[in-house]
Amino acid sequence: MGALEIIVKNQGLSDYLPIWRAMQNFTKSRDENSTDELWIVEHNPVYTLGRNGKQEHILNETKIPIVKVDRGGQVTYHGPGQLVIYLLLDLQRRHLGVRQLVTLIENTIINLLAEYNLEAKSDKKAPGVYIDGKKIAALGLRVSKGKTTHGLSLNINMNLAPFKNINPCGYENLEVIQCKDLGVEDNIQVIGDKLAKLLVKQLCFLRLPKSQKVRRESRSESQ
Repeated sequence: MGALEIIVKNQGLSDYLPIWRAMQNFTKSRDENSTDELWIVEHNPVYTLGRNGKQEHILNETKIPIVKVDRGGQVTYHGPGQLVIYLLLDLQRRHLGVRQLVTLIENTIINLLAEYNLEAKSDKKAPGVYIDGKKIAALGLRVSKGKTTHGLSLNINMNLAPFKNINPCGYENLEVIQCKDLGVEDNIQVIGDKLAKLLVKQLCFLRLPKSQKVRRESRSESQ
């Protein structure tokens, strides 16, 4: 397997903590020969608060757990029906900077939504992807010694009500939207596969000979 190839794993529906721990363990144990991975996940309901996140952005206490994590950014919500893709990459090996990676992820989501005739945009002042000023995708990354953990979330067909209990990503009165309400009929599995393929193309195929292939692994349980 080539050094710049990517393994795509479908982790299914999982609690947040086991996946987070698995990301940390993967990154701690990897070396210069380790293959990069993308993990496609759905999470059971959880709020995550970035390492510099402010508690004031959590507006109401609920039964949904709040997990303080090591990514950047403020508070966000994950739940069933939301596509999450974690990017476990060696940026140094790919000659990518953090800003380049953020732009690549945002543009890839924008291109995916364009396939559904949705005009989405990024915002230099607020990472993520927006349609008419409403947030449809969020980004949160951690980079340590050139290795990335965490990634992106894209709202597909979920219960959006829990977002009302927070200032999403630290922004007051920010409206959150999802693909289903904008006429997208494809389910989360189809959209997840499409987005993963587009990310791999941007991260890998543009730099490698066309003969290189992506190895795929699927599993229904978390690591």
